[in-house]
Amino acid sequence: MIKVNFYTYMIEYLKGTLADLTPALAVVECNGVGYGVNISLNTFSGIQGKESVKLWISEAIREDAYQLWGFSTRVERELFLLLTSVSGIGAAMARMILSAMTSSELCNIISEGNDKMLKQVKGIGPKAAQRIIVDLRDKIGTLGIESAGNRGQGTGEMANGQWSMVNKEVMNEAVSALTMLGFSPAPTHKVVQQILRDEPDAPVEKVIKIALKIL
Repeated sequence: MIKVNFYTYMIEYLKGTLADLTPALAVVECNGVGYGVNISLNTFSGIQGKESVKLWISEAIREDAYQLWGFSTRVERELFLLLTSVSGIGAAMARMILSAMTSSELCNIISEGNDKMLKQVKGIGPKAAQRIIVDLRDKIGTLGIESAGNRGQGTGEMANGQWSMVNKEVMNEAVSALTMLGFSPAPTHKVVQQILRDEPDAPVEKVIKIALKIL
């Protein structure tokens, strides 16, 4: 088994120019060096369209790799570290959880013991959901996150027009991001295509969030 250690004190944050961005990866240029940083969908939404960014960093040092995981807020990083402290929850799964729901939604779900909502995340079974709730229920209170309410919940309209270039770009970007998250390209493409048929104007982050509940 490959041992993974997470650190936050070597690189606390990266602040620089956003050189490239996909829903799963950001390239931050600092003093001529481009750092590839793994990000969640929430962080993608938070930094999209910005020229300069500040990402709070967690480093994953393995025997065969050195990865950076970045977050647009300290709270999201703390949740990532808490999630990866739970037995059976690795970095990729923690990112999946933080891409499927906002930080405040996740805190509400854990504090309420709502394992049903956690099990909607791909790869989270009943035992894993219960471990997350049991292990983190008493810890998330220190983060001070307010109730999510209905923020970010939207409704779409049925498509009645033709595909536009923007739709195709969104489709390709969503499929690419979901593939990076570990989903197979063929079924992912089919799901994303159907989502965009139903909601042709949906931005890429919304398409990915919907797809995460289906795949």
